Amino acid sequence: MNLIEKIEIDFKEALSCKNQEKLSVLRLLKSAIKNFEIQEKRESTDEDILKLIQKEVKQRKNSVESYIKGQRPELAAKEEAENKILLDYLPKQLSEQELTDIVQAAINEVEATADSNIGKIMGKVMPKVGGRSNGGAVSAKVRELLSK
Repeated sequence: MNLIEKIEIDFKEALSCKNQEKLSVLRLLKSAIKNFEIQEKRESTDEDILKLIQKEVKQRKNSVESYIKGQRPELAAKEEAENKILLDYLPKQLSEQELTDIVQAAINEVEATADSNIGKIMGKVMPKVGGRSNGGAVSAKVRELLSK
């Protein structure tokens, strides 16, 4: 079963169970997928949907931080609950050690020694992590390992 089918099944289940929170999140996600397909003039792949979900997760994390700074804990809690629903659709995230191993292998493969090689390393690493880690975390790990 691909990701769009899973989202559709979960949407129907949330509709029948009257789970308004999950229904709202899935409605928003389905809308984002449809907008992507219209904009790109093609069917979305699982990889495209994963990127959209990651984007939604990132937006919610930023919202949570803003609401906490603005002393709005009730809105922050709502965003965190929505984020939790979205995270169920992402693959299991890489552990710190797994990410380190992948980045170190790419550094060895490229024979990188300086920050000028970050682009080459990122080009090798990102397809391998594919949705299991975000670009910011990968970039930070690359910089950390290159500075050693």
